[in-house]
Amino acid sequence: MKGFVANIEDLTVSNGDFRRVLYTGKFLQLVLMTLKPGEEIGEEVHEDHDQFFRIESGAGEVVIDGQRTSIKDDDAVIVPAGARHNVINTGDQPLALYTLYGPPEHRDGVVHAGKAEADASDEHFDGATTE
Repeated sequence: MKGFVANIEDLTVSNGDFRRVLYTGKFLQLVLMTLKPGEEIGEEVHEDHDQFFRIESGAGEVVIDGQRTSIKDDDAVIVPAGARHNVINTGDQPLALYTLYGPPEHRDGVVHAGKAEADASDEHFDGATTE
């Protein structure tokens, strides 16, 4: 087993894709995301998933169960399972972040170049892990 070791800040700020799954374990998944100015992840609820976000560059808002909070680089956010949430880029630069899902949410290795592609996809974690 090799796990995952890398400079997460460099990977995150250089990512241009809306969603890029980097590593999928049995109980945890690492995903890079970049939101264009004005773009949002889209309101969602994960009934059985906790989620962690780390903002590496840009500015925006996170909405958790209706409560809006400004976010910027170096901020961390935890969304508990069952909470309705969204991340919105309110700045004029890309909002680069990484997120950890526990347990995994997406199929291992998935890359969605843009939000439209991600919205059109009906992929979900299928049990296959990175290693």
